[in-house]
Amino acid sequence: MQLNVTNISYTYPSSAEPVLNKVTATFQAGWTGMIGDNGSGKTTLALIVCKLLHPCSGSISPKLLSQYCEQTPSTAPSSLEEFALAYDRNAIHLRSKLDIEEDWAWRYEELSNGQQKRLQVACALWQEPDVLVLDEPTNHVDSTTKRKILECLQSFKGIGLLISHDRELLDELCEQCLVLSNGLASMHPGGFTKVALQMEIQRNSAIRNRKKAQLERKRIQAEAQRRREAAERCQSHKSLKGTGKKDSDAREKRGRYIISGQDGKRKKLAADMDKRLCITTEKLSRNHVEKRYDSNLWLDARQSRNKIILHLEESQLPLHEGCFLTIPSLWVGNSTHICLVGNNGSGKTCLIKKILTTLPSWLNFLYIPQEPSAKQKEQALKSLHNLSEKEIGQVLSVIAQLNSAPERILRGNVASPGELRKLMLALGSLSKPELLIMDEPTNYLDLGSTLALERMIESFPGALILVSHDTELVKRISEETWAISPYQGGYKLTVE
Repeated sequence: MQLNVTNISYTYPSSAEPVLNKVTATFQAGWTGMIGDNGSGKTTLALIVCKLLHPCSGSISPKLLSQYCEQTPSTAPSSLEEFALAYDRNAIHLRSKLDIEEDWAWRYEELSNGQQKRLQVACALWQEPDVLVLDEPTNHVDSTTKRKILECLQSFKGIGLLISHDRELLDELCEQCLVLSNGLASMHPGGFTKVALQMEIQRNSAIRNRKKAQLERKRIQAEAQRRREAAERCQSHKSLKGTGKKDSDAREKRGRYIISGQDGKRKKLAADMDKRLCITTEKLSRNHVEKRYDSNLWLDARQSRNKIILHLEESQLPLHEGCFLTIPSLWVGNSTHICLVGNNGSGKTCLIKKILTTLPSWLNFLYIPQEPSAKQKEQALKSLHNLSEKEIGQVLSVIAQLNSAPERILRGNVASPGELRKLMLALGSLSKPELLIMDEPTNYLDLGSTLALERMIESFPGALILVSHDTELVKRISEETWAISPYQGGYKLTVE
């Protein structure tokens, strides 16, 4: 069994350039990773494969039963109720394997994003489609749950397409990866690490080839100019202008020059060099190398003048019926970088919401939520277009530093979840916040963007509260850790 994608192209109505341009690929049984920068068209191709979006051109064959597991966890799966009521062997196994409690389906909106994601994945696997597309299945989940999801996906027997920026998941699950960039796609054998190494080698080679092409173009430009000047001198030799009627020597010299064909040779040589210059220029334009940035976003930001910007009294925070998060007395300094960690459903986001309600009015802060709402997305895009020319330049510069194409966001009203987070951070940076609060900031971000974000967060001079399951990010950023663990039927926060 295989799925053939042939010459698929798609352009969003609000965009000038196609997000997919004649993409062709073959997907075999087993798992194929789909990787690429935010906005490169991964989700768009996934929706087309699952017949949820019609391409502008191209075809998909043969007709197979497909299932798409959404990127955002907030939308309940259409099969949620059926799965909750099913007691076949597969349903029981999935509920047990993913630690899904019996009442979760009936209170979906109350669940944490990580718990919602578990239900999404379980419902998708339970339907046993021919083609299963999972869009960021490990977003929001803790490391223990991530391992359980991996084990469930390894047992899937159909054609699996995995959109993910989770290096471990891609390496352990995928036999090949489809890399999307600039509307094009290329298939490579192996998991993420192997493919990333291949892509880096190709990028370095492209940089070397581009430098060579630039030097060659410069040399040909100089030679072409020399030959054009020679041809012009030949033309002047042919002219009788300024030659007296009785100057027989000059007239004879001109005649010999024409008869020898020197004038024609010079013209041809100049034309040949112009042609070579056009070919070299065209090669250079095709030799595209994506930019990478490494600069300080917070160069002008300042710490709060107050040494302590937040104090929470010892208390108990209600999570759901009969379950509380016990909080000790908490203090946040004006430059402390804090990471909040804990399993799904342990109250991390609830604690962030409580902090937001108790922040002093004089504090300038920026909050980027785990899942921006449709209203927040609309407001962010609207805010971008209402900025001054200078401010737009600053915002687009930040987006570029975070490894996204700023012109794509500026031209249209379409932004992927990863691009939206970058836009919100870029807009917020204009206000020079003294406190930065980010809930799972690396969700939906490609690897290049994640590394760029790590550099930006690490260099932030003010106070930081970061919620994350990314252990590498926590190690690099954290000066103080707030760890949530089970305690007397609920949860307890300790400061480490």
